[in-house]
Amino acid sequence: MTDLASRLRGVIPPLATPLDPSGAVDLGSLRRLVRFQVDAGVHGVFLGGSTGEVALLDSGQRRALVETAVDEVAGVVPVLVGAIDTGTNRVIEQARAASAMGADAAVVTAPFYVQPHPDEIVAHFRAVREAVDIPVVAYDIPSAVGFRLTPDVVSALAESGAAVGLKDSSGDLTTFREIVRRLPGFPVLTGSELLADVSVRLGAVGLVPGLGNVDPHGYLRLFEAARAGDFAGAAVEQDRLARLFTIVSVADRGRIGFTAGALGAFKAAMALRGIIADPATNRPLLPLDDTEVKSVAAILDEVGLGPIPR
Repeated sequence: MTDLASRLRGVIPPLATPLDPSGAVDLGSLRRLVRFQVDAGVHGVFLGGSTGEVALLDSGQRRALVETAVDEVAGVVPVLVGAIDTGTNRVIEQARAASAMGADAAVVTAPFYVQPHPDEIVAHFRAVREAVDIPVVAYDIPSAVGFRLTPDVVSALAESGAAVGLKDSSGDLTTFREIVRRLPGFPVLTGSELLADVSVRLGAVGLVPGLGNVDPHGYLRLFEAARAGDFAGAAVEQDRLARLFTIVSVADRGRIGFTAGALGAFKAAMALRGIIADPATNRPLLPLDDTEVKSVAAILDEVGLGPIPR
């Protein structure tokens, strides 16, 4: 097991990318977000994932994000960076850049847009791993990519060393359980906000919840309870987090899309808590309106989340 694989566990939030009203990365807010997470006790951070608006970042935003966060983390926890693109050459380019900026691992999906065969997906991961000097974590997110990392594919990646772990954001607990069964000792983490307690019970070694940007302490409590076998306590915390997660549903879907509504709600909650200065999202995503932000504030109050201490 590589050193990274042994540390690939616990709560590893996929960080949002704070922006200022001009669209530049808000470096002060980013540093505050990273400190908030590390001070909470998270076990790692993931930059440039879906919650981080990876599909919308330009090269300058990506560089500012990674360089600043790596500097702020200062080696306290592992830093995972998304290298997510349509083809192998583009992913290799991103993974090499992440490595040069100090990332501890690259997080890689299947290639998309090109409708790959499973053998091509395996070849993609192997080529990326051979081309970079940091480990690769496989990322299964069929809602964005359009293809599954099946148990056969994940087994091939694990057995060849092309990936040192899996972030599963499929929402498919049957397949999740089969992967855990087939690959004892291979770190599998869940990206689910709502099934975190169940996933740990099934064998997940870690959580990668976007909602962890808003409430890392809640997911840490859930994880520790579940790992200790206190599944009743974990379920209580999961229920509270499920209520908090309803912030993603406050946006009017007749006005903005699901992604804008969900990421906008996360960022609105973070701004209300004082974690970031502005809830701006990257183009073309539109922001929540004042009424929707008030709904987010009411839910924060209901679950007991106020401004963070300064």
